[in-house]
Amino acid sequence: MELKDKVIVITGGGRGLGRSMALELAGKGAKLALVDLSQEALDETIGLCAEQGVEARGYICNVADEAEVEQTFQSVVADFGTLNGVVNNAGVTRDGLFLKVDRETGKVANKMSMDQWNLVMDVNLTGTFLCAREAAAQMIDLGAEGCIINISSISRHGNMGQTNYTATKAGVEAMAVTWAKELARYGIRAASIAPGYIGTEMVMSMKPEALDKIAAGIPAKRLGKPEEIARTVSFILENDYVNGRCIEVDGALRI
Repeated sequence: MELKDKVIVITGGGRGLGRSMALELAGKGAKLALVDLSQEALDETIGLCAEQGVEARGYICNVADEAEVEQTFQSVVADFGTLNGVVNNAGVTRDGLFLKVDRETGKVANKMSMDQWNLVMDVNLTGTFLCAREAAAQMIDLGAEGCIINISSISRHGNMGQTNYTATKAGVEAMAVTWAKELARYGIRAASIAPGYIGTEMVMSMKPEALDKIAAGIPAKRLGKPEEIARTVSFILENDYVNGRCIEVDGALRI
């Protein structure tokens, strides 16, 4: 896919990895539809994209709400006239042990709550499903070839304290494989990216000693950069023979 003037939706596009993706694609001349819950973050990212001479618009949307997602994608097509891709980047964490056992009594002291489970499922899994579904529906109706990219995680193989998160990140990878098989006949590709530890603002706010410990366990001996994930997004969009695969960007770290 030649990215110049293509319309790409990025969920969670106001900050962090989403902002890096937006700036990377803006540099290639793509038009950006950025979805987030923060108008302030959207405005800032839109301004940065505008500095590169491309059109970018913001949309406030809860990706876990079906009606809001449907309306948002209808608005994107109405505003831009077409749709060529979506990057399902929006996500949350609510970490906690599956069961916490009291060391003294040997009895269960706490359980992962349904609130912890449901919120992560709603945003990470259901949100990805809804946004991909609406993007694909619009592309098919428009007769526009395109691409769906899901942001998975190195944690998809299982990570302590992240039962909810790991389940969603394994799920979004599996959904991309399924969509690649179902949608290829319509000229729509689907793939996923599994980042390792990436130096976003949130991660870099951790204590220096904690960051040093994380980096020491990575064969590359450093955290990944947001722009390295953004360039992977660009690679998938531009390479029309990448389909149904998960690209791992983790510095050779394996959990």
